[in-house]
Amino acid sequence: MNGLAQAQAKASVAPVPLGLYVHVPFCASTCDFCAFYQMQPTADGVERFLAGIGTEAAMVDWTRPVTTVFWGGGTPGLLAPRDLARLADTVRARCGGAPREWTVELAPASVTAARLAALREAGVTRVSLGAQSFQPMLLDALGRQHSREQVHRAYERIRAAGFASVNIDLMFALPGQTAEEWAADVREAVALAPDHLSTYCLTFEEDTKLWVKLSQGRVKLDLEHEAQLYEATWAQLAAAGYAQYEVSNFARPGHVCAHNLNTWHMHEWVGLGPSAASQQAGVRGANIADLEKWLAHVGRGERVTEDRVRLTPAALAEDALIFGLRMNAGVDLATWRARAPEAPWPLVEDMLATLAGGALLVREDDWVRLTDRGRLIADTIGAEVMAAFEPITETA
Repeated sequence: MNGLAQAQAKASVAPVPLGLYVHVPFCASTCDFCAFYQMQPTADGVERFLAGIGTEAAMVDWTRPVTTVFWGGGTPGLLAPRDLARLADTVRARCGGAPREWTVELAPASVTAARLAALREAGVTRVSLGAQSFQPMLLDALGRQHSREQVHRAYERIRAAGFASVNIDLMFALPGQTAEEWAADVREAVALAPDHLSTYCLTFEEDTKLWVKLSQGRVKLDLEHEAQLYEATWAQLAAAGYAQYEVSNFARPGHVCAHNLNTWHMHEWVGLGPSAASQQAGVRGANIADLEKWLAHVGRGERVTEDRVRLTPAALAEDALIFGLRMNAGVDLATWRARAPEAPWPLVEDMLATLAGGALLVREDDWVRLTDRGRLIADTIGAEVMAAFEPITETA
């Protein structure tokens, strides 16, 4: 078992963490690739959203203190400083104090000293800056509303504010992007010296502008090019001192995203806000992706009304394999066999043996992890895990 795997194994015997995700749906404009629920902010909409978060938070059975918080969107940074402080007050009131890790996503154009001061005073420990690229033409192709210069100014302000950890988000395999342009983006990000880097391969989600362009043949998929960019990224960031701990995530020591790790390990989290997902008390589901309808639901005492399923131990084992194999540390099969003895383990073992025979997976006793070649097709392997499991979820 490697060192990261041992550390994660020790963490598994600690008190079970509880995460909190707050979806802030406001965005100035919709990027071509984005499929997340969002809307343009109005004073009335923001006020009713904040009131709704308070109402929904009061409905949750807070069985233990929240350990990690993540605000995503949308663009949480579009909220005014006073509104950020109000939202933070609601979070802290339900967390039993400040969480161990508190992440807020910010878009470069929304970063101001006043907003950062409000977040620091609230207790936010981690900022994730959505740069995506430093190339003006690529930013324009994505529909991003910021410039290279704004990314640099935003990063400088975030660092000056003194947050414990800063992440930069980048995207690759963009339409028209060359290998040289991507390598230049990674170099420029590394030169800023963030604590964490997330590098996401562009995906084409239905009901997005990019999906329409793909269906019209205006952009094309190139899987071989994507694989080359993956491998080049891993080598470039390793040389710069960033350890890969998941297919798309790299960190300096002490700066992995604990909230994401807890989610990938199938721990519990509460989702607040329209479209926010939750996994708690044996049920997984989401809020409706519509501000007005969500407000109506919480006004009636209803939450987690969409895609609601009851999670059996076997269903959690399935997802633990899917997400766990995306992590460099891999998965401890013994833990999940004990937790979910009813899962179809003979079929799972056959699948894992096939992956190992194809040099896609390495096994050390009961620990399994993907090779570099396997991580290149992690989504395909995830589909094979799903195929190995019988239908094991039921409507809640």
